[in-house]
Amino acid sequence: MRLSHLVSSLGRLCRLGGGLVLLGGLVGLPAHAQEAGAGAFSRMGFGARGIALGNALVADPSPNVSPHYNPALLPAASGQRLAASAALLSFDRELQFLEFTAPLGPTAGIGLSLTHAGTQNIDARNADGARTGTLSTDEFALSLAFGNRFGERVSVGTTLTIYQSDLVPDVDPARGFGVDLGVGVRATDRLFVAAAVHDLLAQYEWDASSVGGGNYTDEFPVRVRVGASYAVLERRLRVLGEVESRTLARERTVPTVVITSGGPQQRSRTESFRQHGIQGRLGVEARPVEILAVRAGVDRIGVDGADGLRPSGGLGVRQSLGDLDLRLSYTATLEPYVRTVMSTGTVELFL
Repeated sequence: MRLSHLVSSLGRLCRLGGGLVLLGGLVGLPAHAQEAGAGAFSRMGFGARGIALGNALVADPSPNVSPHYNPALLPAASGQRLAASAALLSFDRELQFLEFTAPLGPTAGIGLSLTHAGTQNIDARNADGARTGTLSTDEFALSLAFGNRFGERVSVGTTLTIYQSDLVPDVDPARGFGVDLGVGVRATDRLFVAAAVHDLLAQYEWDASSVGGGNYTDEFPVRVRVGASYAVLERRLRVLGEVESRTLARERTVPTVVITSGGPQQRSRTESFRQHGIQGRLGVEARPVEILAVRAGVDRIGVDGADGLRPSGGLGVRQSLGDLDLRLSYTATLEPYVRTVMSTGTVELFL
């Protein structure tokens, strides 16, 4: 709901001619509110399985895990895989995923994915409070990932992503480009460790001159994730965990008092600073029988106590259709703060 409120307020302000420079007001918000900034939709997770496991998949060596979490996992791809996901969220929000992954030679893998997020039915009003219509927003992320294994234990990968954000009418969509880097190491037959860096160079360049505003640069947070996974019971039970360090460059206006010949005068200056935060994630996947997987996880550990937690739980089933392998997954997620349920479904087809 914080994203919906932010977009709604931004849309109204821009229609009044304030321009997208008003995004600078985010600097004064607490850390959890700033997560609704640039590219927030791309950090909610990818697909029902990943979200069910608390998004703690940076070190998941399972075959066919999404490279969204770590491109170094792509060499584990067992075959050509097409996956489509959709999430049902409160407050007229929507989120969809589409992904294709495939092995590339004996030691490599490749992935192509598209993420779309949007908010519908935003009430637009003018300066007098009169309703002027309905607004909507759309954001996209198009990613190409590649990973390769060196030897039997080490794999590396990279992802190139093009972002686009279309928030308000009369303002051209902003576009950005980001790079992910990842590495994975199989320490033992049961233990896998990995690390990834996300959204290097990514930022939106806004031009709101068409609505009386100016230019504004909205940077994505740079995220460093380190994690591990451990399998027991003949790999029927897997425990995953990770820690994420997030850094974001910001600017703020600081009031100062200057002594002049005419007496004290109020001035202001702009200073840059870096905002830093750390959070954890945990996930557990059990497979009591071959065709059924039971999953649970917690995201945002350490963010504003219990109110900031994002617990999830879900199921996955397998079914063969002739030569095709079909997998269905469902996840229910309790969103932080507003405590509404986000439902996510995924259909995977192995060609």
